[in-house]
Amino acid sequence: MAQPATSNQATDLMDQLTKQRKHVLGILGNLPEEAMRRPVLPTGWTCAGLVQHLALDVERFWFRQVMTGEQVEPDEFGDEGWQVRPEVPAAAVLDLYRREVALADKIIAATSVETGPAWWPDFFAPHFHLDNLRQVMLHVIAETACHAGHLDAARELFDGRTWLILT
Repeated sequence: MAQPATSNQATDLMDQLTKQRKHVLGILGNLPEEAMRRPVLPTGWTCAGLVQHLALDVERFWFRQVMTGEQVEPDEFGDEGWQVRPEVPAAAVLDLYRREVALADKIIAATSVETGPAWWPDFFAPHFHLDNLRQVMLHVIAETACHAGHLDAARELFDGRTWLILT
């Protein structure tokens, strides 16, 4: 991999990504297991399922698989990001997200924002392609922020709690 960038741009991207990740975990703080597994919309998504999606389909996929080319086999969480297995507690899903974030952070810290993907999935071709870590980080920031907003709405519906990030 190329040498890591120490530019203000790389730092700014990392700061924004970190804020969005904290938002995801913060809005779910002290939410009971039952609420984490309660379907929110007619599609049936749950807060636990959304966080598992962020862990597997966003953090793991974009950083470990796309950026480093790591071949990741399904684990106890399966390979269906949105569907949390009944035997998997919501706390384990939150821990999975934290672990994937930590692994992604190591990759980001060791990689220049100009570095291209080590692997690109065929199912995106030919209409979608990200050329480097900078674009991957921007994509992950946008997806994480979008889903943090979904979690905000769910939490407010459950118990009235809201999350506000002041910068």
